[in-house]
Amino acid sequence: MFPMKRRGLLVVVSSPSGGGKGTILKELFRRNENLKMSVSATTRAPRPGEEHGVHYYFITKDEFKTNIENHAMLEYAEYCDNFYGTPKAPVEKWLEEGHDVVLEIEVQGGRQIKKVAPDCVSLFILPPSLKVLEKRLRGRGTETEEVIEKRLAAAADEIRCVKDYDYAVINDTVEQAVLDIEAILAAEKLRVSREKDIAERILNHA
Repeated sequence: MFPMKRRGLLVVVSSPSGGGKGTILKELFRRNENLKMSVSATTRAPRPGEEHGVHYYFITKDEFKTNIENHAMLEYAEYCDNFYGTPKAPVEKWLEEGHDVVLEIEVQGGRQIKKVAPDCVSLFILPPSLKVLEKRLRGRGTETEEVIEKRLAAAADEIRCVKDYDYAVINDTVEQAVLDIEAILAAEKLRVSREKDIAERILNHA
């Protein structure tokens, strides 16, 4: 088998708030050493247990707007009165090194990524039902009733956006969702469109 250095996959992962993508991605990363998680910047306040530079870069709205003006963001979106976005430089570096880079972003940001990187792999994680989603949101115990209602209304709209993604993964159990994502990434790496010179390299390989 001859060595092939492949550019990594840019993987967009979205879900409604409370959809379970954080738990799924934690297990996915535990099982796959080649994955890198892009750390997003946000203007929202940290939740209990979240650390600056680990879960998010927590910055002010003025700082975020400056980054936009300097074209330092791969994508950005405003969601529930806060900004979210992906710093550009580290993502490109990891892709060139062959790492698969996961962007855990909102639907608005996902649309932007599809425009600037049409070869990305986009996954939408769905809850089994809206009732399950509501139970998960209330189970956090970190948000007011007003915010929960706002997130549920946004979630209903977001779920309808699944048609804009390449793959839908239903989060019934974490284990099965992770297996589904691993199968998707393995198949994407075998796409002929990602290895257009594969025939020539095989024919010319000594």
